[in-house]
Amino acid sequence: MNVNLAVIKGDGIGPEVVTQAMKVLDTIGEKYGHTFEYQQILMGGCSIDAYGVPLTDEAIAVAKASDAVLLGSIGGNTTTSPWYKLPPNLRPEAGLLKIRKELNLFANLRPAVLYPELKGACPLKEEISDKGFDMMIMRELTGGLYFGERKTVEENGVLKAYDELTYDENEIRRIAIRGFDIAMKRRKKVTSVDKANVLDSSRLWRKVVEEVAKDYPEVTLEHMLVDNCAMQLVKDPAQFDVILTENMFGDILSDEASMVTGSIGMLASASLNETKFGMYEPSGGSAPDIAGQNKANPIATILSAAMMLRFSFDMDKEADSIEAAIKQVLQENYRTCDIMDDGMTLVSCSEMGDLICQRLK
Repeated sequence: MNVNLAVIKGDGIGPEVVTQAMKVLDTIGEKYGHTFEYQQILMGGCSIDAYGVPLTDEAIAVAKASDAVLLGSIGGNTTTSPWYKLPPNLRPEAGLLKIRKELNLFANLRPAVLYPELKGACPLKEEISDKGFDMMIMRELTGGLYFGERKTVEENGVLKAYDELTYDENEIRRIAIRGFDIAMKRRKKVTSVDKANVLDSSRLWRKVVEEVAKDYPEVTLEHMLVDNCAMQLVKDPAQFDVILTENMFGDILSDEASMVTGSIGMLASASLNETKFGMYEPSGGSAPDIAGQNKANPIATILSAAMMLRFSFDMDKEADSIEAAIKQVLQENYRTCDIMDDGMTLVSCSEMGDLICQRLK
């Protein structure tokens, strides 16, 4: 297969980790007879520096013409970077929101898996980490509070800010269907997370999810309030299979889930539209404090590339081989600095990429 990818290396450690993922994809191509062609575009701070905006119309056009998008990380230090002295619509993250909207990437998949080899890095009690966990957080990505109208006004000499949270039933239904479809391929359980005791948007969310659940009699559905879910993620993460939730709740819960795995540098993510097109990126940030030092963990980005092969191109065998190579390297006790422990062998970002490629060959 010939695959045309739009590549956004981004800011901070983005270029380092994406380079390793591209190296792994090229190794997959050699092994399985595929060709990966890359067209690089700018987004985030690097685009601001080059063009004055976080994402150009030309970059969007390239992304739309590709088969999928591979993304690194964007942004910088929010207290020292000149990017964050700009108006909000010109800051790096505005480019990310824009590309999600332009590509209609409404479904965000963020797996959180505790590898047995990394149990020691899990911050939870041993009796919890020993059980392990493997969950998929399904986050609605193009609606809700982040895309509602917002403004700041002065009333009677007092500043007041407004942020609008809206969802319609179609937005909820399509993410719920995607969540139940994925649950059917996993352990057939969906935990729908809302704040239905307070919010009208959550009450509509719960109503629509229950309607969708009727079409999936094999899947167990439970409802959970978001504050309880936040507690349960640290009390008993093994109970979760697919967590289905709206934009802001998903943003917060997926970061919490990622940290109980021991390192956000291990976690991939995918953002999909209603076809097989998707944008694939690590869950972590741009880590400007270690950028350019060859210290970053590339595994999350490499796992994101594996998700791309699986969800956009139906290359399950190829994705399985990447995941197996990563497990082998971890079993052989190679670690980047974020997951380093006593008795392990410390390797750099590029060395980790090389090791995974060698195991693939």
